[in-house]
Amino acid sequence: MADIDDSLDARISSECPVGIQAILRAAWRHDVDAIKPLLDAPGKASCRDPVTGETPLHAAIRSLGPVSEDDVQEAQAEKEAQATKMVERLLFGGAIWNDVDMDNETPGCVAWRLNQKSLYDQMVRAGTRAEMLFAILDGYEELESDGDEDDEDDEEMAEAEEADGTGDGANGTNGHEAEPEPETETDAPAADAPASEETPYLESHLTLNDGKLVDAAGNGVMMEWEADIMRRSVDAMLGGPPDDAATKGKRVLNIGFGLGIIDSMIASRQPARHHIIEAHPEVLARIDAASSNPSAAGDDHAAEFGAAWEASSPEGGAFKVLRGRWQDICPKLLAEGELYDAIYFDTFGEDYSELRRFFTDYIPGLLADDGVFGFFNGLGADRRVCYDVYTRVVEMHLSEAGLDVAWQDVDVPLADDGLDKAGAGAWEGILRPYWTLDKYRLPVCTFIG
Repeated sequence: MADIDDSLDARISSECPVGIQAILRAAWRHDVDAIKPLLDAPGKASCRDPVTGETPLHAAIRSLGPVSEDDVQEAQAEKEAQATKMVERLLFGGAIWNDVDMDNETPGCVAWRLNQKSLYDQMVRAGTRAEMLFAILDGYEELESDGDEDDEDDEEMAEAEEADGTGDGANGTNGHEAEPEPETETDAPAADAPASEETPYLESHLTLNDGKLVDAAGNGVMMEWEADIMRRSVDAMLGGPPDDAATKGKRVLNIGFGLGIIDSMIASRQPARHHIIEAHPEVLARIDAASSNPSAAGDDHAAEFGAAWEASSPEGGAFKVLRGRWQDICPKLLAEGELYDAIYFDTFGEDYSELRRFFTDYIPGLLADDGVFGFFNGLGADRRVCYDVYTRVVEMHLSEAGLDVAWQDVDVPLADDGLDKAGAGAWEGILRPYWTLDKYRLPVCTFIG
């Protein structure tokens, strides 16, 4: 990354409107009294310089500069306290926690780079609150009216409000439409495409080359560098390394075959039951072709899981590739009374809401009482602040579903694995890196109590 100029002159351009300049400069000075009257309309707390993308949150954090070990603790604490008050005021005014500037940095990214730990934590908390609120609002949006009776109730309520002066007209808001909040430029974590009845990913042509499974748009579906994470996930779910006899004979469900990396590792543990859910027709075709003609096998583990593997089941149906979407298959597994000691979830082309739906609706019925649930934790992994936010969000949602989560930190040697530069090394031929962090948080989920 090129050096970033954090000076005030570099962040406020000559093209910046005077009103926005005033807000940015007040935020930079941490002058709460001066900024209050400037935030007099929706959206102003998230205004931005049209050239640099600087927002008031960026300015409030950036103005502190980098923190070093030589900084006097008391003086630094006083500056941080002033900045904290300004950040609180901006967030209260509707500032967006993950807006990005021209350097593709969110306010939290700036705080992390400048070693402003308390402000970084403040942004993580703000992001967590925002994402939890969005999740609640999404739930409300899914609720539909029960019919005409509710419509009549709404009309009666509106008439009552108009009569007693509490309706929109009495408040002077009728006809005064608030400016919509600017959409964040930060991609939603792990949201390559929303799940739907006709998921575009499932219609996409896949390419397998050099340990990379890539869709037609150039997105990395699964890559060989994930193998160490998969191995550690299997160890965590099954209770130990491969040479531990106690890890054998388990009932395992994996959702998302991809390159077959984790399924190959699971199979090596001699499970009593091993079910794989896979929906993409080209992945399924690759399994069929490779198993019937080993010479056609590609750079993956598809040849290990065809008809011969299924026929080797210790009992009928114990080893099985279940073909279709997990949303369609899991209800059938519940109805059939299937129960698993370990369940792993790693799909592509679905957003976080689908992962949450899975562990909320299906884990309670499919996982044994002493079982372990795991998933590929790539939530927001293209930037640290988003990863930290979604770590907290998923913890809360898992708890709501009756699950406890223990995190195991796994080192990701970015340079050694060729992951440190977009468009090169492991990312050559990939549209954009989906992983940029040097630590992976491996989730080990069990039932509370």
